Amino acid sequence: MKNRKLVRTTIGRPSQKREQNKMKDQPEQPIEIIKKHTSQINDVIYKKVLTDDGLVTVIYSNSLVEKMTLQIMVLMPLANHLNQIHQVSEIMDLSKLEEIYFKLISGYTLLYFHQTNLLVGLDTYSAPSRTITNTETESTVIGPQDSFTESLETNISLVKRRIRNPMLKNENRIIGSETNTNISILYIDDIVNKENLETVRSRIDKINYPAFNDISILKQLMEDNPYSPFPQFYLTVRPDSISHYLIDGRIAILMDSSQSAIICPTSFLEMFVSIEDYYNRWTTASLLRFLRFFGFFLTIMITPMYVSTLTFHPEILPYELLLNLQESRAKVPFPPLFEVLFIELIIEVLREAGSRMPAKVGQTIGIVGGIVIGTAAVEAGLISNILIVLVATSALLSFLPPIFLMSNTSRFVRYIFILSAGMFGLMGQMLAFAWLIAHLLRLNSLGTPFMSPIIPRKAGDLKDGIFRFPITFLRNKTGISRSQKK
Repeated sequence: MKNRKLVRTTIGRPSQKREQNKMKDQPEQPIEIIKKHTSQINDVIYKKVLTDDGLVTVIYSNSLVEKMTLQIMVLMPLANHLNQIHQVSEIMDLSKLEEIYFKLISGYTLLYFHQTNLLVGLDTYSAPSRTITNTETESTVIGPQDSFTESLETNISLVKRRIRNPMLKNENRIIGSETNTNISILYIDDIVNKENLETVRSRIDKINYPAFNDISILKQLMEDNPYSPFPQFYLTVRPDSISHYLIDGRIAILMDSSQSAIICPTSFLEMFVSIEDYYNRWTTASLLRFLRFFGFFLTIMITPMYVSTLTFHPEILPYELLLNLQESRAKVPFPPLFEVLFIELIIEVLREAGSRMPAKVGQTIGIVGGIVIGTAAVEAGLISNILIVLVATSALLSFLPPIFLMSNTSRFVRYIFILSAGMFGLMGQMLAFAWLIAHLLRLNSLGTPFMSPIIPRKAGDLKDGIFRFPITFLRNKTGISRSQKK
C-alpha cells in the first residue's frame, strides 16, 4: 500500500509542475503591471466602469486631476458617448511602460479596455494653480500690472496674448533626471539669430542635473561664466518685458513651477533698464537710468572711500569735515576697516532676518532694529554717526537696479572694495575698480560681449543706453540680438 501511494505521488508531480509552468507562461495583465509599479503611490486611483465595450479601468492621480474634470472629460463620455473618448484620447503602447508611468504622473488619465486589451490616455491635468496677480518684485506705476505664475501654460498664454504673430514659436523640452521638469523656449522665427538659438538648444541639451525647482538653477548652468558674481542673463516675471525682448530678437525660456523667465543674450547696461522706462517720457526714463547705473558704482564706493580716507589719506578731506569725522570717531576703539565691516554685517543680518520673517513683522524688525541698533552703537562708541549715514545711503543705492540679482552683486562686490581700501587705500580701490572693469570686459552673454552697448556693436545702440532717446528713434533692433531684421 505504501508503494502504491509512492507511485501515485511521483506520477502526480509532473502534472502539477506543468500546470504551474502554464500559469507562469501566461502573460501578466497590463493592469496588474501598472498596479505593481504604483503600489506605494497612494494618490493613484483605480476605478472600474461598465460600458458598452465591456469593463474599463480608469487610472488617474488624485492630486493632479480634479474630480469635476474627471467627471466631465472621462466618466460622462464613458457612460454616454464612448466615441468621444477614442477621438480625443491617445493610444498608449503597452510595451513602453516608462512612457505610461510618466503620463500618469504628469496628470494623464489612463483607460484600460479589458475586452480589447487597449490602453488609452487623456490629458486631464487640472492641479490647483495660483491666479494671475500683480508682481511684487518688479512693480511699476505705469503699464501692465500682471505677472507670470508657476504654470507654464498660463505664462505662455500671457506672452502670446501680447504677440499675435504666427512666427512666435515655442519649443518644449524636459530637463532634470529626477524631476522631469518642462521648459519652453520662445522666439520669433523670422527675427531671432539662428546661431544664438542653436547655442541655447545645445546648452540645454548638454545639461545633466537632477532637480530643477526654479529657473534660476537653469540660468546658472547656462551662463558663459558661472563663476562670475554678475548675472549674465536677464531674469524677469513680467510678460510685457518678455514680449519687448522677443520682438528685439532675443530668446526667452520659461519653466513649469517657476514664476521667472530667462532672457538671453543680455548686456550689462540692460540690468539697469526697467520696462517702465519705455512707458515714461524720455526725459524721466533717462534720469532714472542715470540714477540706477551710477548708483551701482556709488554703492560699492561710498564706504570704501570712508575707510581709505581715514586710514591713509585724511589730507584729501576739507579741514572742517575732517574735524567732524575725528570728533565723531573720538570714542570708537576700532580702526575704520573693522568699524565699516561691523556695521555692514549688521545691515546684512537685519536685511536677511527681515526677508525671512512674516511680512508685517519683517518690516518692523528692519526699521526698528536699524534705528535701535544704530543709535545704541553710536552711543556706545562702537561706530561713528557719519558712518551710519554712509552705510544707510549705500544700502538704499543697492536697491536701485530693477533686477534683485544685481542688488546682491553690488553687496558682494562692495566687500572686495572695502578690503582693498583697508589694505592699500585709494590705490587699492583703483586696483579693485580696474579688476571690475577688466572682469566685465571679459564676460559674454551667449557669446556676445556683456559690455555692449557701452562698447556697442553698432552706434545706434547708444540711443537706448544710459540715456534713452525719444521713442521715435528706437525702431531698429539692437546690435546685441544680431537679429535677422534690422
